[in-house]
Amino acid sequence: MLLHAFLIAMVAVWLFPLFWAVYSSLRPISDTIQRGYVSWPGTLNFDNYTTVWTQAEIPYYYLNTLVIVVPGVILTLLLASMVAFCCTQFSWKFNLIVLMLFTAGNLLPPQVIIVPLYWIYLHTPIAMLGSIDISKFSFALFSDNNLLYDQYIGIILIHVVFQTGFATFVLSNYMKTITKEITESALVDGANVLRIWWSVVLPLCRPALAAMATLLFTFMYNDFFWALILLKSSDKRPITTALNNLQGQFFVDNNLVAAGALLACIPPIIVYILLQKHFVAGLTLGSTKG
Repeated sequence: MLLHAFLIAMVAVWLFPLFWAVYSSLRPISDTIQRGYVSWPGTLNFDNYTTVWTQAEIPYYYLNTLVIVVPGVILTLLLASMVAFCCTQFSWKFNLIVLMLFTAGNLLPPQVIIVPLYWIYLHTPIAMLGSIDISKFSFALFSDNNLLYDQYIGIILIHVVFQTGFATFVLSNYMKTITKEITESALVDGANVLRIWWSVVLPLCRPALAAMATLLFTFMYNDFFWALILLKSSDKRPITTALNNLQGQFFVDNNLVAAGALLACIPPIIVYILLQKHFVAGLTLGSTKG
């Protein structure tokens, strides 16, 4: 009985901010100012959502975010699965050290290296190979200023660097459940290492890859720090950072910000719903060996 009461209380505490955000987003700011934040509303409508969708250009920032997150997730999964495959399916001298180095990278707070990283981004030359222009949206192929700074590719790379260690750790634990005899049999049949990784091991790791894709999408999508530091142009920023545009210099419409935040939550929820079955299976199947 006490356990159920505790769990219900924790669920209520966790859900309260979400319900409050929904409630605030449906109230006009004039009604909130007149009656106070903690009060019975005079009216509820979707005007804040309409305003955010049109005036704050939410669809444009959705596109900005997907341009950063989707390549970041794909590259991270490819690199992490390669490292995990080499460290778990083959016995070599430094496999444990390599795995530890990749995992240890996640223990480093990103704020510690922001000064040297900022300098690197300002002094690293990157080729200009044109751009893909769709209406207002412009995606530079590598760079439009010959630098890593203020570029989509720069944000993608920093996400890949900081997330590959965690993804390697999770995928290596999952790949340990795959018997090495499968790899050895494929080698005997004449398959090369890349063919075994791509055609044999990755299909067996589909649940783990789906689980990691869900987590990585959420991590990268919710990023605020790197986009704020390494992107100068407001028209290149992802949606989480672009929500800052809803704040004025002297006044903040919290109801409007709540509506924008709730709209920003939609893509990760959709991804989780689509991959929910694989997500749960991927987290549980790698927990035990055998």
